[in-house]
Amino acid sequence: MTENQFEQLDLKPNILEVIHHLKFKKPTEIQEKIIPKIIKGNSVIGQSRTGSGKTHAYLLPLFNQLDSTKREVQFVITAPTRELAMQIYDEVKKIIQLSNKEGEWVAKLLVGGTDKQKMMEKLKQPPHIIVGTPGRILDLVKEEALSIYSAKSFVIDEADLMLDLGFINDVDQLLVRAKRDIQLLVFSATIPVRLQNFFKKYLENPIYVKVNDHFSPETMEHLLIAVKHKEKADIILEISKAINPYISIIFTNGKKQADELASELQEKGIDVGIIHGGLTPRERKRVLKDIQNLRYQYIVATDLAARGIDIKGVSHVINADLPKEEEFYIHRVGRTARAGMEGTAISLYQEADLKLIQKLEDKGLSFQYVGVKNGEWTKAKSWNDRQLRKNTTTELEKEAWKRVPKAKKVKPGYKKKLKKQQVSIKKQLQKNTKHKK
Repeated sequence: MTENQFEQLDLKPNILEVIHHLKFKKPTEIQEKIIPKIIKGNSVIGQSRTGSGKTHAYLLPLFNQLDSTKREVQFVITAPTRELAMQIYDEVKKIIQLSNKEGEWVAKLLVGGTDKQKMMEKLKQPPHIIVGTPGRILDLVKEEALSIYSAKSFVIDEADLMLDLGFINDVDQLLVRAKRDIQLLVFSATIPVRLQNFFKKYLENPIYVKVNDHFSPETMEHLLIAVKHKEKADIILEISKAINPYISIIFTNGKKQADELASELQEKGIDVGIIHGGLTPRERKRVLKDIQNLRYQYIVATDLAARGIDIKGVSHVINADLPKEEEFYIHRVGRTARAGMEGTAISLYQEADLKLIQKLEDKGLSFQYVGVKNGEWTKAKSWNDRQLRKNTTTELEKEAWKRVPKAKKVKPGYKKKLKKQQVSIKKQLQKNTKHKK
């Protein structure tokens, strides 16, 4: 596709020029489906995984309809974490710069951890675009330092994470203070039931766009390693000898697990960064700066923190703990193999994870079962090989019991005698099975 295909999306020449400078060759699926709807003024629910181009799916059409003659808030963009808000704001600034509209188009970043008084001063002249976390925006609206009543569009990015972190109430409070017919643009990787109830309150006839991301892009491979009786840190150390990642995110299922694993890996000589919701904003900022400066090749993270942060250049995802739900697996592995790049997802699994693996395989995900030793990958048997062996054993046991002659008279110790006969017959059947093979 050429940039002409962006022209088919009803975008103005100056926005097409921005797209050219951004070096976007063709619209992603979500951009192609959603941009025309936003331009028409429809409220939209966009469901797609991280890395599908959703940020520009709303930024480009919003800038397309920005009216610089009106000095009032026209668009409000909310994100669940400061880091994500800052990343969106960076993209907003880039578009303003590439449009040569600095001073003419005004955007402000409103997040916690910054001087509120200074922020209130800067808001005396209202910006056209507000990007921020719902709590800080609501705080400034309540202080009457800001009004969002003039806003034509309201974006809720990472809505499911917004719900998880408990910020959906702040979003609710902001929408109460906005126009009733405001265009609502919601983006989420998953749509839980509680989110559906929220939508019903504010969206009458939204256009729902779901991008069916492939579970297994051609550019991604999915490897499974059985934990067995080994320590996870030891397995990851072996993996580190077999791969040379640009950046690898190692996922755990909680803050405690993340801290413990990071500590064990550091003891083994792997310099890891760590990101989870338990870190202070200052610590998180420092770690993210270190990641951007490529200090770490390995980052231990939890779902909650990693979903609100866009880490660029991830070549490998390692699941030290597999998540409990399929969506979370897809979301995690979506951190790699982005924008056509190659990626590898390596998951450590135990018996408790078999149900999830089965579900993912049923949905068409293709796993390779491997081992790793001395920096070399080896082939391994799949988990259901063991299952089949177990089933075969059960069938042999049943067949052996059928062949045990039943005594007409029951004598003391007959149960032991029967069991002995059954074991003997079973061994014979196993031998016969082997010979047939």
